[in-house]
Amino acid sequence: MSHKRKNVVKFFAILGSAVLLIALTATWTLTEESNWYPSKWGKDDQRGAANLLTATKVLEAASLIKEGKSTNSVGLRSGYAAVWDTRHYSLLIPQTGSTDHANKVTWHDEIVSGEIGQIGTQFDGLGHLGIGDLYYNGNNRLDFAKPDGLKKLGVENVGVFVTRGVLIDVAGYKGVEHLEGGYEITVEDIEGALKKQGVEIRPGDVVITHTGWGKFWMTDNERYNGSEPGIGMDAGKYLVEKQIVMAGADNWAIEVIPNPDESIFAPVHQLFIAKTGMYNIENLITAELAADKVYEFAFIFAPLRLKGATGSPGNPIAIR
Repeated sequence: MSHKRKNVVKFFAILGSAVLLIALTATWTLTEESNWYPSKWGKDDQRGAANLLTATKVLEAASLIKEGKSTNSVGLRSGYAAVWDTRHYSLLIPQTGSTDHANKVTWHDEIVSGEIGQIGTQFDGLGHLGIGDLYYNGNNRLDFAKPDGLKKLGVENVGVFVTRGVLIDVAGYKGVEHLEGGYEITVEDIEGALKKQGVEIRPGDVVITHTGWGKFWMTDNERYNGSEPGIGMDAGKYLVEKQIVMAGADNWAIEVIPNPDESIFAPVHQLFIAKTGMYNIENLITAELAADKVYEFAFIFAPLRLKGATGSPGNPIAIR
């Protein structure tokens, strides 16, 4: 091999090593960095950002009720088009009951089948999503995820959300009925919408983005599930810095799908749930609040205390 050729080979070997090092560094930064645990609430904490739900936030939420009007979520419905694997929901009334008493009492009971923690209006608990085997507070799923339920980070640890809610009408800010699938909501979008609305984000808030994507729920499920507009990593970091307790949206993942870097999936989920203990609540109805220009309200949500569950169905309520 000539001296010149040896130098060329050596150059590409060095270049390849450098590229490999950069790639490994990027992967480490995304998935395996260790500075995100233990939690600032302690190594044994299982509530994450729910620790921000103080009596002060309850009183702040109560002070926002002026009209006594409420708006709720989509809830659970038969026929929901599952996004992943075997997710489904069905309800049967198998029979009626009665007694022989003179007052002729009768009743109905139901049998529910489904992955009720992760369909419909979906609340993501801290045991829902992780980074490899590591979940919130550095808990290893090989230790706590058992067939009969989570032994740590179950939804029963969360408590009740009664706090200030903030709606960010990004679709309205951009002057469209709905953002397009794959549109990444930026920090500039959030700050621009907030300035236009005349509201600010405070610690302990629940922050909900209105993208307009909810119009496709149960009307065009293929489009609804195929992609979505949502926040990107920079916007996610911005919300983390604001110390919110939960993020929500009128779509199924809150964050932009597909991610601009299609080699990764759900990095904002990892940032929120695993790294910072923030919660997600998805598939919300936001159109009424956006149409009425209601940008702050009392937000109330009580996850079912399903011991060992990854999330909870429910009916979050905005009261103005």
